[in-house]
Amino acid sequence: MADMVVVRKEGLYCVPGQFYIDPWRPVERAVITHAHGDHARYGHGRYLTAAPGVHVLRSRLGEITVDGLEYGERIVHNGVTISLHPAGHVLGSAQVRMECGGEVWVASGDYKVEPDKTCAPFEPVRCHTFITESTFGLPIYRWEPEQSIFDDINRWWRKNAEEGRCSVIFGYSFGKAQRILSGLDPAIGPIVCHGAVEPLNRVYREGGIALPPTLMVSDVSKTDLKRAIVVAPPSASGSPWMKRFGDYSDAFASGWMMLRGTRRRRGVDRGFVL
Repeated sequence: MADMVVVRKEGLYCVPGQFYIDPWRPVERAVITHAHGDHARYGHGRYLTAAPGVHVLRSRLGEITVDGLEYGERIVHNGVTISLHPAGHVLGSAQVRMECGGEVWVASGDYKVEPDKTCAPFEPVRCHTFITESTFGLPIYRWEPEQSIFDDINRWWRKNAEEGRCSVIFGYSFGKAQRILSGLDPAIGPIVCHGAVEPLNRVYREGGIALPPTLMVSDVSKTDLKRAIVVAPPSASGSPWMKRFGDYSDAFASGWMMLRGTRRRRGVDRGFVL
C-alpha cells in the first residue's frame, strides 16, 4: 500500500484515516501525542489524546472538544484502527499506533525510554514503520541515570541552604518542573513554585502523581526563602519576579545542558542534564 502517513502543510496526515497527528495548522481532526506547545495547538475541530492527558490539554488550551483514549484501547476511524501507547515523556504522552490493510505504523511523538515517577513508562510497540522524534538523536546525547541527577540537584540545594542562599532552578512548566519536583528532598527546606508551574502541579496530583508539598512565594517568609528551592519556568529568568530572592544561586535543568555552549549562553551557576 502507499504510505499510510504523509507530510502536508498542516502536519503529519494519516491518509486512509483522514486525521492529523500534532498538526501545526487548524484541522478538523487532530490526534495529539502530548500537551507541549509545539505539539498541541488551539483551533482544531476535535482532539483525541491519551486519557491521562485530557486535563493537561484542557489546562493549556482551554475549552476544546477532546476525547480521551485509555492506553492500549482501540478505536476504528475510517477503516484505521487507532490506539495510543505510553511514550514516557510527560503525563499523558503517547505514541500513536495506526493499523490498516495489514500494515502497522507508529508515530512516536516525544519519548523517553528511562522510566520516571511522573508518567507511564515508554512501551515498545511492534510495527512495520516507526516515525520517530529525534530531538536528542545525535550520539553526543548519552544520559546519566535520573537518580544521579536528582542527587546532584539536592546536594547543590543543601549547600546553598546551609550558606543561607535561595536556590532557583529553571525548567519547563509542564513536565520538566514536575519531574524535578519528584526528585527533590523536602527535608532540606521549603519547595516554592512559580505561578506558571503550580496549576500544572494540581493537574498532576489530580491524575494520581505523587509530588512533594509545594508553596507559592507569597506563602514563604524572607527567612525561609534562604533555605528554599524555587522551581520556575525559563521565562522568569531576569524578570522583576526574581528580585525577591536576593543573593540566589540559579540552575537550569534540560537535556540541552549537555552542550557547553548552551550552558554558557544561559548564564546560570549550574546546568543539570535532565
